[in-house]
Amino acid sequence: MKALTKTDFNFPKQKSVYHGKVRDVYNINDEKLVMVATDRISAFDVILPKGIPFKGQVLNQIASKFLDATTDICPNWKLSSPDPMVTVGVMCEGFPVEMIVRGYLCGSAWRAYKSGVREICGVKLPDGMRENEKFPTPIITPTTKAEIGEHDADISKEEILAKGLATPEEYALLEKYTLALFQRGTEIAAQRGLILVDTKYEFGKHDGVIYLMDEIHTPDSSRYFYAEGYAEKFAKGEPQKQLSKEFVREWLMDNGFQGKAGQEVPPMTDEIVASISDRYIELYEHITGEQFQKEEAAGDVLERIEKNVLKVL
Repeated sequence: MKALTKTDFNFPKQKSVYHGKVRDVYNINDEKLVMVATDRISAFDVILPKGIPFKGQVLNQIASKFLDATTDICPNWKLSSPDPMVTVGVMCEGFPVEMIVRGYLCGSAWRAYKSGVREICGVKLPDGMRENEKFPTPIITPTTKAEIGEHDADISKEEILAKGLATPEEYALLEKYTLALFQRGTEIAAQRGLILVDTKYEFGKHDGVIYLMDEIHTPDSSRYFYAEGYAEKFAKGEPQKQLSKEFVREWLMDNGFQGKAGQEVPPMTDEIVASISDRYIELYEHITGEQFQKEEAAGDVLERIEKNVLKVL
């Protein structure tokens, strides 16, 4: 199965297209967005040289399910998902920050903490914490939204307000939505035997109303642990069994790559690509409780996407 790593559609009333790290976003008459989840994969803000079969379908379908499952918490941009790899939604003016919420100390936060950092994005952290330890209450550690090739940068609530990236009223609502969405994601994960460790949300405004945008609770935007064995592994100081993109980052770091200047991405063998694809499908099945149906069209995937999108435009 080939991976879809590039699209170049020309839809009716299309004004522009933005090729992100993993998504291609088509602006339809400044009213709607057609977001195609490609099979590209990024880590350390670098797009890796090979795509991952079915990754786009996994991300789009998980996000679609969670957008539908959280409409009672806040409005979101989704109008329809006409294709397994596509979501069509209302166009929003995005806030230039990502709302990252953490329930546990791990990943980049742990790496910073281990080096002696005790404050992240204005949030003070207590001494004596261990890797993968649960915070007393979830913390919000926002980042700026980086351009391709640049790294996201930590930013505090105070800096966001000082720079006018959101008004105090807007930011209060962003915080409220972020914590409520994280709580819902945590509850759904628990039903599936998983722990939602951390995740990120993006928000924007449409007609003056704040909307949840982009993907949510996918393995690209979130980290999950298996609930079974968590306490035992934590007590022993052992690595947690997790479902997230962190295993890709760890594979890269084990092979001497962290996205720094002069470093080269290690060779991505067919076995590595297949194993990453399998891990994405594994997360889909765990988090949704449904068997993943590989969408292998008899014809060309690009033709299938175009045909399905045209039906809803």
